[in-house]
Amino acid sequence: MDYMFQSGFLGTRAPFFMDFVTIIVALLPFLVLIAISMAKAKSYRLHAFTQTTIFIVSVIVVGYFEYGVRLGGGFDAFMQESHISHTYALWVLILHIIIAVISLIIWTKILFVAYRDTLKNHLPGKNSIKHKKEGIYTFIGIFLTGTTGLWVYVLLFVY
Repeated sequence: MDYMFQSGFLGTRAPFFMDFVTIIVALLPFLVLIAISMAKAKSYRLHAFTQTTIFIVSVIVVGYFEYGVRLGGGFDAFMQESHISHTYALWVLILHIIIAVISLIIWTKILFVAYRDTLKNHLPGKNSIKHKKEGIYTFIGIFLTGTTGLWVYVLLFVY
């Protein structure tokens, strides 16, 4: 696992694992938009498969990220070379974590409910409006998670 802490590929102070996770987080909203476009094209099975795959990969990436952060000494260790106020960066991190956790909870719920409703032949159908509304909330949360994640990365490794 030494490769995780080698210099990253984005040209900042970040280690490899942080650059890798940052790229995934930045791409996530676009990947989800692709999956949403599949539903709009009425490719519901492909939409479900793609959303589930993106979700599983995201959870694995978050696990990889958490492992790297813990192994690397946590927030304070990564904050040492930053020229940004510790308090400011911590508040941005807290905001990021709150948005990410809420988004993960909603995303998990929508996937399980959609799976159940699909088995009962309720999707597409009577629950589609609710599913679409929750999907929009999930997308907004994923977008905000990506945005705040990039914000944290810049604060820790660019400034």
